[in-house]
Amino acid sequence: MKTSMIWGNLAVQDIKRTKSFYQNLGFKINGYDEVENIASFKFGDNEFVINFFLSDRIASSMNGNVSSTKNGNEVIFSLAASNTEEVDKWAGLVKSSGGSIVMGPKIDENGFYVCVFADPDGHKFNLVRMDERM
Repeated sequence: MKTSMIWGNLAVQDIKRTKSFYQNLGFKINGYDEVENIASFKFGDNEFVINFFLSDRIASSMNGNVSSTKNGNEVIFSLAASNTEEVDKWAGLVKSSGGSIVMGPKIDENGFYVCVFADPDGHKFNLVRMDERM
């Protein structure tokens, strides 16, 4: 079996807040900017798409409950940074845009410079300084 594309769908409480947060971080809107119940962004050079829907819409599609990202974790996306300064800059931008820093920035046990942050809904992202090991 082969698929032509993969993307992520995440639940949020406030679409406008989500749009504002990811636009402040500089991510490109993936169309749908005129639709009220979805925020869709492209991440990275390969333009991985993450769609953000209201929690009740995701719950309806899954025919079940949505995990609480405030009390637990669902998935962590990793974002590549070219250097430590870029990681530090992103960390500052995350805080000023309404997100929170979960860990770092710091050098982890594998020698990577990392920073884990959460968006306003608690979705986790790992900023990693990329080097020849990746």
